[in-house]
Amino acid sequence: MTLRWDGRECWALVLGASSGFGAAAAKAWARAGFGIIGVHLDLRKTRAAAEAVREEIAAIGVPVVFHNTNAADDDKRAAVIAAIETLLAERRAAGEQPMIGAMLHSLAFGATLHYVADDPTRKELSRKQLEMTADVMAHSLLYWTRDLYHAGLLQHGSRIFAMTSEGATLAVPTYGAVSAAKAALEAHVRQLALELAHAGITVNAIRAGVTDTPALHHIPGWEQLVEAARARNPSGRMTRPEDVADALTVLATPQTHWMTGCTIGVDGGEAMGSRESAEIP
Repeated sequence: MTLRWDGRECWALVLGASSGFGAAAAKAWARAGFGIIGVHLDLRKTRAAAEAVREEIAAIGVPVVFHNTNAADDDKRAAVIAAIETLLAERRAAGEQPMIGAMLHSLAFGATLHYVADDPTRKELSRKQLEMTADVMAHSLLYWTRDLYHAGLLQHGSRIFAMTSEGATLAVPTYGAVSAAKAALEAHVRQLALELAHAGITVNAIRAGVTDTPALHHIPGWEQLVEAARARNPSGRMTRPEDVADALTVLATPQTHWMTGCTIGVDGGEAMGSRESAEIP
């Protein structure tokens, strides 16, 4: 049975739904009763994994629609939003009052190169790569939110979340473009929260700890990031996608109406300091 808020049928839109945080959130929200609309970009090598996520959600018993397309492309975004409008119009024709109750922006596609390289064999970050990273990982949040709002798909009570990281405030080798994008993402979250507060729509960033996702493996030296996270996390382990999905399930409720413009840590305490003992289970 699909979740309802004030009699309205709730759907969740997940950008980046086929793996990592997006897949975990889509499954968790499905278990909570949301209908799921997933957007992902998977080619032949990873398409089967994406389909497996969709099938797992369908087996939960909620409606699910996946769109395999580039979420950062303007025309493709417009096509997906038009499809959502058609889907929810069909639900209204069936007597429902559908809404997008929750949205997660979890797009992780960016360049991880040095800004300045003394070694001539090392590539330096180009203007195109810098702009692409910011567009996908930060600016697309604005474009999706604005278009969904103008289409009437976001309503009073809608909850918008965007995945950020500690890299928004730290410098990590080769992470500069992503770090800048995450800082911009958090700024967009604050601005959208300000401008949508009158409509009863909340916007928050989720700062996960270092998590073993496919996106992490694209960062050169990711093994060292994992080692450092394990060493300093007072909870004694790394963050898992399911930890973040659990938090999102709690946060995507009517009771969080007074939380907006925040960066919420979901990291087991990783950002606050070191462990007292390596023996903590």
